[in-house]
Amino acid sequence: MTISSPRPTDHDDAGTILIVLHQEQSTPGRVGQMLRERGYKLDMRRPPLGDTLPTSLEGYAGSVIFGGPMSSNDPDAFIRREIDFIDVPLRENVPFLGICLGAQMLCRAIGGQVDSHPESLVEIGYYDLNPTTDGTSLMQWPHKVYQWHREGMAVPEAGATLLARGEHFEHQAFRVGDAAYGIQFHPELTLAMMHRWTTKASARMQLPGARDRRDHFAGRPVFDPAVKTWLSSFLDIWLASGRNATSAEKPERLSA
Repeated sequence: MTISSPRPTDHDDAGTILIVLHQEQSTPGRVGQMLRERGYKLDMRRPPLGDTLPTSLEGYAGSVIFGGPMSSNDPDAFIRREIDFIDVPLRENVPFLGICLGAQMLCRAIGGQVDSHPESLVEIGYYDLNPTTDGTSLMQWPHKVYQWHREGMAVPEAGATLLARGEHFEHQAFRVGDAAYGIQFHPELTLAMMHRWTTKASARMQLPGARDRRDHFAGRPVFDPAVKTWLSSFLDIWLASGRNATSAEKPERLSA
């Protein structure tokens, strides 16, 4: 299957991040805010709405695939195109980040499985996060993170390094090679996004294992500061990885 699209030509894209979103009103949230604060321009594409993806990331500093209500197992053509696209940053060693659906696409791209919980549990709200030894050696992680998903990942041991485990779904964060990361949780979430998600998809909070809506908002002032600090440190590690890194720029362990 061919993936084709022109690279952006209306600006100098030496500091451009490719952003992949899945709904008309979706935004990159706090991830987008922090990338802009670091001087990056965002090239936003929405494949479900007909946008194409590049065949090369030459000139890009990285790419991010965000979440969405669909499943990485869905038969839609754009799902297959996005999974196929992930081979581009992996092959070119360009920083790649998959968030929720994007992480599940990365998992599938390297031969892993994505499926529902055997007891039909979901993670919607704040849940514990437990870094592995490899995760702890990379950086300090928040104790609680915001989740919004009904499926989880089974990341292959041979193809990835597991960085964090969760409550209902074990594989929560992983790295592939030097520069590709997948995270199941949502550090990009702003307060406005929390209001929107818990209103438009309120029925999800009735699913087994989901947190009550009031717990989402009660948890945010308690848990979000550590998540925000973690995200800032993580983005610096991620942006300095892969072909962007030099021997002098290799990031050391950062604290959240």
